Amino acid sequence: MSQRPTGVTILALLAGIGGAFSLLGGLCAVFGGGMATGAGVIGGGGEGAAAVGLGVVAIVFGVIVIILGLLNLAFAYGAWTLQTWAWMLGLVAQGLSLLMAVISIIAGSATFGSQIIGIVISAIIIYYLLTPEVKAAFGQS
Repeated sequence: MSQRPTGVTILALLAGIGGAFSLLGGLCAVFGGGMATGAGVIGGGGEGAAAVGLGVVAIVFGVIVIILGLLNLAFAYGAWTLQTWAWMLGLVAQGLSLLMAVISIIAGSATFGSQIIGIVISAIIIYYLLTPEVKAAFGQS
């Protein structure tokens, strides 16, 4: 097994931390959205329908965040142990992060200014994972 580059070690640690926080945030969105949905059903009326709609959106968003958190945790493990599959998983996870940022901007739920740091970080990570040294560390040719 080759020596793990320092940058990969840093990515693994940050992915682990980010994955854990994503899981927590996703669970809060799912359970918080479920509470809003339940309150909307009980409340009835126009406000109730709006609460149900927002609750469903929160649950869907929460599930997506949980999935991204699990991907980050899997990448953290794979990068730490230099598993060959982790290289592709890292590229896919960062691609999904870029896609989510663009969708947030297009949907109007976020501004470009609020997403720029995440976009830049994802782009830098993709670039780094594609460098010859990192590809070789993961056993990619």
